[in-house]
Amino acid sequence: MRFIGRHLLLACLLCTSTWAQLPSGEPATPSALARKDPLGRSTPRGTVLGFLLAAGKKDNQVAAQYLNAREGPKATAALAGELYVVLNRRLPARLNEISDRPEGTATSLLRPDLYLVGTINGTNLEVTLERFEREDSGQIWLFSRATLEAIPAIYEETHQISAEDIFPQAFVNNYLLGIPAYEWVFVFVGLPLIYFLTALLNRLLLPVVGWFLNRFRRRTDQRPRQVLPQPIRLLIVAASIRWLLLEMGLSLIARQFWSTLATLITICASVWLSILINRGSEQYVRARRQSRNASGGASVQRLIRRSVDLVFVFVGFLVMLRHFGISPTGALAGLGVGGIAIALAAQKTLENVVGGISLIMDEAVRVGDVLKVGEVTGTVDDIGLRSIRIRTLDRTMLVIPNGQLANMNLEIISCRDKFWFHPTITLRYETTSAQISSMTEGVENLLTAHPHIDRDSVRVRLFQMASFSLNVDVFAYVYALDWNQFLRIQEDLLHGIMAIAQQIGAQFAFPSQTTYLVTDSTKNDSAAELLLPERLPQPLNAASAAR
Repeated sequence: MRFIGRHLLLACLLCTSTWAQLPSGEPATPSALARKDPLGRSTPRGTVLGFLLAAGKKDNQVAAQYLNAREGPKATAALAGELYVVLNRRLPARLNEISDRPEGTATSLLRPDLYLVGTINGTNLEVTLERFEREDSGQIWLFSRATLEAIPAIYEETHQISAEDIFPQAFVNNYLLGIPAYEWVFVFVGLPLIYFLTALLNRLLLPVVGWFLNRFRRRTDQRPRQVLPQPIRLLIVAASIRWLLLEMGLSLIARQFWSTLATLITICASVWLSILINRGSEQYVRARRQSRNASGGASVQRLIRRSVDLVFVFVGFLVMLRHFGISPTGALAGLGVGGIAIALAAQKTLENVVGGISLIMDEAVRVGDVLKVGEVTGTVDDIGLRSIRIRTLDRTMLVIPNGQLANMNLEIISCRDKFWFHPTITLRYETTSAQISSMTEGVENLLTAHPHIDRDSVRVRLFQMASFSLNVDVFAYVYALDWNQFLRIQEDLLHGIMAIAQQIGAQFAFPSQTTYLVTDSTKNDSAAELLLPERLPQPLNAASAAR
């Protein structure tokens, strides 16, 4: 039971890369399966792990079968023990990078029958494996003769402090799930203690950093909440683990576990720190970029920040897969296919989002602008990533998708720098020419004397003799801050025009129609003369007429 935990630990550390490196070629033939090595020496990883497990059990007789040794059984067993000590103390913890393919890695060395496991720390000794072909077990990998010849000298130089020399024997000799008790102490006591020390360091640095920043900032009432954020503390913990791995003589399996843990902590802390920096950048840009379109800009900034955060997480995930020996090609291919599927399914939504981003970034329309969209006039209430909301004059809310809005003609009323004053004065046809001249001159003087009128734009002319009126055209631009001020100025000008008309005695015309009835009297008299003899008989003579 003592070594069950070690087997489980190795399985947890290496199963991921084992799955990733499963052979993808043709299935093995029955003869190859029949000659499979019972000690697992068919691959470089199997040889290294099998040797470590056998030597860790103090079974040097079995461990000796992983060596290409020419000495006797006892000398080979002793050499296996020395090799185990050297590997345990000074081989870099990169077991997950060892090839799990029967052919090894052809690019590791020039010779295809050799595989480089690693280099012993502090020396130039390269731990290599040799490939042999045996009839009983087929193709196997063994520790090379060149490596074994240099092991005794390296073993004599190995004086690194071991964890067994630091902790009491009760923690060294007692095991839990096959793991020494002192390693459990380091997990549940050492790591929390290191993190607590980083929090204490943060408290100690707060006053110093706050005083330093206040000397270079205008506002002295702002103090940093923390100097060492949680991601930086985790990076300090990971660096402490790696330093302890160099100073303490832990076993290779333990160093592999702690090295993997430190790598995972480093990746997660780096991604976390990148996300925090990205969020701080968003807040800084939002504070520096003040505009009426703050809500729309905030939406775009939030979308960009979250997209960048997803990129950070995805890159961290790829680095983690790479650490475990998993090729990220499948993940990238899946991402591409998934992106195409999402783009096709959400085509309209993406169109609206892209339209919203372009609308917000160009700042063509801002919150508070008065728009005329088609036949609808209203005020922009909110600009989102998907749609824009317009409050109409009827106080209803009009929601228009950004994709549709991009294809429409927008009239931004609030963007005009001047207001157009363009009334038409209709005078009756009874108005004399002198009155019209007085009218145009008086209105022109009224406009040029007003302080809110652009004098260069004033034009008052008699321009049309309409069906029922004489039309005087008034043209001028009014300086006003908004529509309400323009209405007040327009009202004053109209009152002035009415006063001028009353002063000169002119009257305004209204739509009317005059009907003329013409009677031809000469024609009627001739007709009466022709009809009179026929209707009134004449007397024969004057006497009879007198009678």
